[in-house]
Amino acid sequence: MPLKPYKTPEKASETEYTVNRSRFIGRCFPITSEEEALEKLDEIRKLHYDATHNCYAYSLLGGMRRFSDDGEPGGTAGMPIMDTLIRSQTENALIVITRYFGGILLGSGGLVRAYSRSASDALTASGIVEMMPCSIVEFTFDYTRYGALEGFVRQNSIVRDVEFTDSIRFVCLVEAARADAFIADIVERTDGRSMPKITGEDYLPVKCGQNTAQ
Repeated sequence: MPLKPYKTPEKASETEYTVNRSRFIGRCFPITSEEEALEKLDEIRKLHYDATHNCYAYSLLGGMRRFSDDGEPGGTAGMPIMDTLIRSQTENALIVITRYFGGILLGSGGLVRAYSRSASDALTASGIVEMMPCSIVEFTFDYTRYGALEGFVRQNSIVRDVEFTDSIRFVCLVEAARADAFIADIVERTDGRSMPKITGEDYLPVKCGQNTAQ
């Protein structure tokens, strides 16, 4: 099955929001597995062992989703955090909201709003990148064509590796939708002496508006 694009946090973040003296500390993490999510949760629980609640939600590529109210009234914490991930279509992400109770009850509606805002703030602070499916393209050519080809290759792909032996071997990442055109250009620019081939697929993080070939 071909890879599909998805959005994910760019980096870990930490934000804080206070309402009626209750502190909500929001954290968002990029993750790649449930084990990593549980490790991060354990770290937060140890760091904030004295907190009233450590509520969370995580979503993994492939459909795994978990959330917890951690003692808050049912549906007022974990689900609002998860809703933030679902609405933003964010995968491979963990959001943990730590609450220190300030002595004033917020009510169910107030809790939902507070956890939703804290989760949204943490996700925004983390930055979002789109993971674009890319083809891994490999090809070789002789040294006489290096000067003419190098600029084109670097402008239209992400160069993963270059080997200089009896010939020059490039391994590049090219956005999947552009791979066939890229290969055709290499064949044409080498007068058919280089025959690139797709050897695999991978993801490349791309910020909104950024060209994958830059």
